[in-house]
Amino acid sequence: MGNSTRVLVVDDEERIRRLIRMYLEREELTVEEAENGTEGLSMALENDYDVILLDIMMPEMDGIEVCQELRKEKNTPVIMLTAKGEETNRVQGFEVGTDDYIVKPFSPREVVLRVKALLRRTGNSGGQEVNAQTKDLLVFPHLTIDHDAHRVTADGQEVALTPKEYELLCYLAKSPDKVFNREQLLKDVWQYEFFGDLRTVDTHVKRLREKLNNVSKKAAKMIVTVWGVGYKFEVDDE
Repeated sequence: MGNSTRVLVVDDEERIRRLIRMYLEREELTVEEAENGTEGLSMALENDYDVILLDIMMPEMDGIEVCQELRKEKNTPVIMLTAKGEETNRVQGFEVGTDDYIVKPFSPREVVLRVKALLRRTGNSGGQEVNAQTKDLLVFPHLTIDHDAHRVTADGQEVALTPKEYELLCYLAKSPDKVFNREQLLKDVWQYEFFGDLRTVDTHVKRLREKLNNVSKKAAKMIVTVWGVGYKFEVDDE
């Protein structure tokens, strides 16, 4: 990581923005700020950030709306900042494409660790050149997952996924034909239990299928619904 790694902090509280900025800049990250959702969305669409920290409760445009609009154009990783007791908002956040969340009040150190973890998962942690012979690849008919480059291609065309869509695909693809129920996917991919709210998994599977289908119908069909149970990754030998 270094100054080439850009983070956008969107929060209407200057104190919180300043605190997060101070700790992230100590890690040699470049930090920019927006004081409301409208400004944050505009900056996020006009610039390429490696991570966006996004408060849920803001004037003009809340974090859910910002993420929803952002996802129509970009797959930039998003960490949502939520207050205690905003369980419903966190569920909404995941449904519109949030990749992680941090509950206020938080320790600045936790923010640094969450940002670093997300950068590692998205392959933006500063990256060295990788020898082609040692690349971490999952190769199937119609679909290739290059874990080192954090890239998915279907029938030779790249598929743009959010970090959470990518993680979900990788998780399923690493265990072909194994059926995972929604609770297990929530726990292992999201590392969070919603106490019965499973819409997040269905929403992400639907979105993932749609993106694959836009490039390759055969790749999209590899994600199979097992009715009454959950989902599995099925390899097509054609």
